[in-house]
Amino acid sequence: MATDGQRWYLVIFDNDGVVVDSEPLASLAMHETLASLGHHMSVDEIDEQLKGGTLGRSRGVLEQRFGPLPPDFEDNYTTKLYQLMTNQLRPVPGIEAVLDRLDAAGVPYCIASSGRRDRVAFALETAGVSRRFGERYWGAEDALRGKPAPDLFLAAASGMHVAPDRCVVVEDSELGVQAAHAAGMTVFGFAARTPADRLSSADAVFKDMADLPDLLLGPAR
Repeated sequence: MATDGQRWYLVIFDNDGVVVDSEPLASLAMHETLASLGHHMSVDEIDEQLKGGTLGRSRGVLEQRFGPLPPDFEDNYTTKLYQLMTNQLRPVPGIEAVLDRLDAAGVPYCIASSGRRDRVAFALETAGVSRRFGERYWGAEDALRGKPAPDLFLAAASGMHVAPDRCVVVEDSELGVQAAHAAGMTVFGFAARTPADRLSSADAVFKDMADLPDLLLGPAR
């Protein structure tokens, strides 16, 4: 646990776009999967409309626009995404330095992702950061409702035995910011790839991961 002088007892990270730099790959995989069905949706539109949500939510949004999608749509998308991640996935620049600071301060951390747990595990392993989190990650199947509902963040806090009001969430999507607030948690919005105005309801917004340790812990001494 954190020392008495520290405000946070748990830091909860979103995974895609915060820990692993997978958002461009996910958007490209979705673009290509839709194109294979004769549907056009730009990468920017995908980022704006689908970012931060579960695959189930994405299907609902897409079917409102394109009509029914085939039963194997999610499987085809996931296959394409895994192919891209295997060759290109890296950690978000600066995230390991953040984790080093948290380790040194004795502040625990975990992941709460809209992706399924097997996808989270694959991404962490492929990006070379799985050792930093061990089994401390929660995914889509751990929550009855996806973001923007608070269920996933509450599940992570409960699993780590920390009260919601002692948690801070690091998110890069509007849905995630909404979910964190609904859970009664403080949230910092990471605007490296997300327009800052879409994260404006966060308690703080930052663009460089190097700025996050000071937001979480105060300036290094």
